[in-house]
Formats: sequence, C-alpha cells, structure tokens
Amino acid sequence: MTDSIELGDGREFDIIRELLARWGPRALGIGDDAAMIRLAAGEQLVVSTDSSVEHIHFERAWLTPREIGYRATTAALSDLAAMAASPIGVLLALGLPKSWLDVVGELGDGVGDAIDAAETLVRGGDITGASDLTIGVTVLGGTDAPLRRNGARIADTVYVTGSLGGPGAALAAWQRGDVPDAAARTRFAHPVARIREAIWLARGGARAGIDISDGLLADAGHMAAASGVRIQLDLEQLPLHEGVTPREAAVSGEEYELIVCAPALNVSAFARATKLSLTAVGRVMDPIPDGIGVTARMNGEPAALTRGFRHFA
Repeated sequence: MTDSIELGDGREFDIIRELLARWGPRALGIGDDAAMIRLAAGEQLVVSTDSSVEHIHFERAWLTPREIGYRATTAALSDLAAMAASPIGVLLALGLPKSWLDVVGELGDGVGDAIDAAETLVRGGDITGASDLTIGVTVLGGTDAPLRRNGARIADTVYVTGSLGGPGAALAAWQRGDVPDAAARTRFAHPVARIREAIWLARGGARAGIDISDGLLADAGHMAAASGVRIQLDLEQLPLHEGVTPREAAVSGEEYELIVCAPALNVSAFARATKLSLTAVGRVMDPIPDGIGVTARMNGEPAALTRGFRHFA
C-alpha cells in the first residue's frame, strides 16, 4: 500500500483532486493504474460491483446529491455484508453529465459518509462524461468464513434483520406524486450495510446469507435456487415498517437488510450485540413438485405474491 501520487492536469483530474481533498485520509493509493492491497494469510478476497443509474435507481428530485452518493456506495457495500466480509476498500466509477458537475463534491461527500460508516477507504476509480448520472462502485473485502447463497439446508430457520417495507413505501409515495413520511424516506435515502451484523451472524451459526436488494420474496428465491431447496415464508411474522402491510413488505426492494438461514440463532444475543432486531420468518423445506423456489403463507393459508422489481422485465 502506498500514499496517493501526483495527478496530471485537465478537468477530469481537477475533479479527482476535489474529491481527494474532501475525502482526505479516507482515500489511499490514488493516482496509479491500479490499487495494490495485501490480504492477511488465510483470508479470501471478496469483490463485487454495483451500479446506481439516474432514472432507474433514483430521481434527482427525490434525494440530495450527498444522499445519492451515500446510497450508491452503501448498496455496493451491502454485497460484502451478504458474504460476511470485512471491507478493505472501494473503487468508484463516476459517469457525470455536465448538469451534475457543480455538485460533484456533494456526491463525493456522500461517498465519504458511506466510507466512514463502513470504516474503509477509497482505493481508486474512474471518471467519464455521461448522459445520465451513473455511479459504479466496486467493493473489496476479506473473510476467512464467507456466507454464501447456497448454504441453506432443509429444516433451517429463515431470519431477517431489521424491519421491511420502508423503502417501498417511500418509492410508492414519490410515484404517486406525494411526499413520503420521514421515516420511510430515511430508510430509502440512508440504508445501512449490515456488515458487522453479518459477521456476528456467521460466527453465531448462520450458514447461508443474502442481502435484500430486489425484495424479500425475490432474494429468498435466489437463495432457494442456489441451495436447491424451497423456502416457505410466513408473512404474518415479517417485521414491518410502520403503516406497511406484510404483502408490501415482502416485495419492497433496496432494503439492504439480510436474509440468513441457520439451524438456530440466538435472537436475544444478536439484539444485545447489534441493537438491531432479528426475526424468524420461515423455514427451509424440501423442494415442491414444481421445483425449488419460495412459497408464502399468511396465517397458515397460501398467499400468492408478485416477485418485486426485476431489471428488463
């Protein structure tokens, strides 16, 4: 690892210099062609890339530039949480329209807020012009005991962290032309990557994990497919954001809470350690004749649900 090196001239590098001035010691080794990172012996490198695109993931009228930068970075860091990996850095790729150039520093401040929350560093990146704002974040992490989607086993209990439905409620309000309530807006604008919580859960006995980006129903389906099982969700058990129904909570996307499967987890100990709730919401079961996937019940009766957001649907 080395300190940042001198950058060349030009508007692109002026923007980078402005961001580096805002990030200060939160950015390390910037200016070379690639980042160099040492891993501890026995650790696996965990890498993921996530993109936030204007008009797809957010509208400028909904959020401040600082919130947009924070949210895009946190969404990527949540992939490390899904794997119970400790972050060791992020790479940031910005596609900047001319209309966003005057607030690029505020976007950078939001990135810095997310970096602070995850206790990590900016390791490098790229900047280019674009027609719509695009924020691509590559996250790097390390773990010696990763959680994976394919670890769910028959008879496991399915748990979720936190409460569900707030981001969906905020999005629904904006799409109606309304102003979302403050709590729902905060859940959309300022999610938390549950990194520390995931590491606790992995050490506490969880053997499969995924974060909720496409909605509980869809992401539980990804886990079921990877594990070759059926996941049965009991909707009446879902921990709900105030004013949200179980059906709405089941398809609310961009929650960035965790779904984990385990034979058993100490819910009380988790709450004491993390100040966050952990709720049992279902069971892992044998595949049904139609195949693997997710089924849902409401008070013991089968419940048909939509699958939530899908790109290109």
